[in-house]
Amino acid sequence: MQPASANPKYAGIVVDAKTGKVLYSEDADSLRYPASLTKMMTLYLTFEALEAGRLTLDSPVPVSAHAASQPPSKLGVRAGGSTTVEQAILALVTRSANDMATALGERIGGSEERFAQMMTTKARALGMTRTTYRNANGLPNTAQMTTARDQARLGIALRQHFPQYYGYFSTRVFKFGKQTIGNHNRLVGTVRGVDGIKTGYTRAAGFNLATSAELDGRSIVGVVLGGSSSAARDAQMRKLVATYLPKASKGATSNLIAQSRSFSPPAAASVPVPVKPEPGLRAAVTEVVAEAELPTTAPAPTGRLPQEKLAGASAYAAEPKSQGAAAAVTAAMSRPAVAVPTRAPEPAPQVAARDEAPVDTDSVTTASTRASSSPKLPDGWVIQIGVSDSKDRAMDLLEGAKDKGGHALRSAKPFAVAVNTGGSQLYRARFGGFDDQKAAVNACNALKKKGVQCWASQQ
Repeated sequence: MQPASANPKYAGIVVDAKTGKVLYSEDADSLRYPASLTKMMTLYLTFEALEAGRLTLDSPVPVSAHAASQPPSKLGVRAGGSTTVEQAILALVTRSANDMATALGERIGGSEERFAQMMTTKARALGMTRTTYRNANGLPNTAQMTTARDQARLGIALRQHFPQYYGYFSTRVFKFGKQTIGNHNRLVGTVRGVDGIKTGYTRAAGFNLATSAELDGRSIVGVVLGGSSSAARDAQMRKLVATYLPKASKGATSNLIAQSRSFSPPAAASVPVPVKPEPGLRAAVTEVVAEAELPTTAPAPTGRLPQEKLAGASAYAAEPKSQGAAAAVTAAMSRPAVAVPTRAPEPAPQVAARDEAPVDTDSVTTASTRASSSPKLPDGWVIQIGVSDSKDRAMDLLEGAKDKGGHALRSAKPFAVAVNTGGSQLYRARFGGFDDQKAAVNACNALKKKGVQCWASQQ
């Protein structure tokens, strides 16, 4: 990768995903075209709709003539056809299918234009102050702009807010009909610790890549925009991961990007599924947390869409900070000019696993007793299948997953970790008792085949 002085399109950033500290930065707040990194926000809103119950993984996604007419890369479903939500998600993650991104946008927003407004509104709510969306797939539009810093915020938010769906980003192969579709992201499965997130390219944007990596209790999100070629972009990201992942913090994961209230657009007759506030879920903080060096105060582009009124809330997966904690967080703007080495050894491939340290643990509840029988967390590796604001609901999740897991969970111990963050009580539904990472990952993969989303982590 050429330096910014030689390649004016280039911008990059690496952020410690646990502390928000910027480990590397070059033109991180300069406006760039996102290309297919746009689909990260399309997926964020899709995950939000799934979490709220407005969609299920099996919900149909109709393919309109407009969606079918999108240029490649595409899945190739004809107008009038349909896929499931899960197939559309996998098509975005692997092939970066433009037709499926448009179809999802129309399914959720009623029209792609309306969905783009929802995307921009959500970007503002997440603190992405310099990002404007005009379509769901990232195809060229001169008004669709972002920054490396904003994309890093979005990458961290995807991890924090939707851990039950985040595993889709590490999908290596997707089978659709007679097609076997490989992931465009060549770092997944070849660079130790990398588990996603998204590639992108247009002629105007250059070659873009947002990457998440987690290893040995450390976690980073890196973004490279404007690469001169896919090979140069990938080589740069490999160097960034090799250089800065070992420098990231091993501390407990903090909630860097506050879960925002869900956007409820006005009703429209053309919307197949009405977007409405999510019932029965706790209200989350409305102010975005400006953690460490991920500020929300960068200047916004001219003509940005006004933030719509937000309604509803999501209590799953994200554990919001209290207003008091948010007030104590600094919003420093330092951007250390750290040189990237010309060569860095690439570690041997290894299956990456989600690692989340317990925060403010109050009690451990086992599914067999439904009582606080042990204050001690199980040792070794665990898998998490979800987070609920109800202990009974967490227990039900565990019992349902136990039935589906069969042999893979025969000796696993189901338990719920009660956590208290910002005065709100949440319950993490987990299985423990795995001797090593391989056993936990294999059990998680078995659950995924049964439709249960999960990730593996070391306790």
